[in-house]
Amino acid sequence: MWKAVLAGTAAVVISGSSLVFAHQMSDREGGPRWQPSAEDRKAFTDARIAALKAGLELTPEQEKNWPAVEAAIRDMAKARTDRMAARANEQPPSDPVECLHRRAERLGTIAAGLKKLADAEEPLYKSLDDAQKQRFKILMRALRPHHHMGFAGWQKRGWSGHDGRGQQPDGSGDGSPQEGPGTNL
Repeated sequence: MWKAVLAGTAAVVISGSSLVFAHQMSDREGGPRWQPSAEDRKAFTDARIAALKAGLELTPEQEKNWPAVEAAIRDMAKARTDRMAARANEQPPSDPVECLHRRAERLGTIAAGLKKLADAEEPLYKSLDDAQKQRFKILMRALRPHHHMGFAGWQKRGWSGHDGRGQQPDGSGDGSPQEGPGTNL
């Protein structure tokens, strides 16, 4: 059991540490800001999915529910990559109303993807024992993009704690949810 947890943790640490390093490099004045390529994002997604599966230590019966979960995670990651590419190529909105329309459309797409992910995860999650459920919660956090590390320019918006509340790194904050795409995969 510990080997699988260690392997999963190592995969998360490796993928996360490279992002932290890139973020630190981009914080230097005048330094170039690193943007992960499509290949980088795919590699990080692969590592995070492998970490989740290894950390859960699924039984043969639970393995039957895994392909749907993995496919839903990959679909969310691909949709996020596609959204990022589309936003990079689109003209800025000409007025605030158009900006709201675009954001509403993006959020609707994200909501549909999250619904598919939740529907795929439900049978697997219900089949997990208590220890697996705890690991699932922790490892799923690692699947979320860390916007404070530089993805899509969100790092300047502030700290969004692991629980999604507005906590600062020192623990202060009002506890209100932070605005931003923290649920995007």
